[in-house]
Amino acid sequence: MGKHVITNPAKSMSMCLRAVMLLSIVLTTGGWAQEKPRAAAKRDSLIAAAREMMGLQTYCALVTLDSTGRPQARTMNPFPPDSNMTVWMATNSRSRKIREIRRDPRVCLYYADHRQASGYVAINGKAVLVDDMNEKLKRKRAYWDQAFPDWRTLILIKIVPERIEVIHYKRGFTNDPVTFRAPFIEMGGR
Repeated sequence: MGKHVITNPAKSMSMCLRAVMLLSIVLTTGGWAQEKPRAAAKRDSLIAAAREMMGLQTYCALVTLDSTGRPQARTMNPFPPDSNMTVWMATNSRSRKIREIRRDPRVCLYYADHRQASGYVAINGKAVLVDDMNEKLKRKRAYWDQAFPDWRTLILIKIVPERIEVIHYKRGFTNDPVTFRAPFIEMGGR
């Protein structure tokens, strides 16, 4: 089937020797094993950058999908992310966003610092609706008594992150110069 023709034996031998040397270095120094700590350090740095950017914002945009699949954005007042980067917020159980989440729980949270142009965080994940009184009391905000006088229409939205994308110029997290893709981490939707 496929014939391999060696046009430059010296170059071929040189490439082979380099590959053997590289493999030898990797096997004797644990080079591949070192990738895991580096990847974990980058992941931790990216999460720290995301937390910092999110902490600078009072509001974020919650994007849901309507019945036709069109994105619908609205401003929300989220709680700071928990240790797993899960984000909670409250809303009226009769709102359009709740109907959309019940139909399709895929959402995106978008935090941006436009005043200082320092970057943004986009969290793609699944929304879980929580109507548990203990959870509501644990997260109670002062304005809820006015906005939800009897608390019957108060419902919590819990965003479980699956992917977090971060641009944070001061920390050096910028778009790839070729693909323009922002740095991101996959969270696994815990």
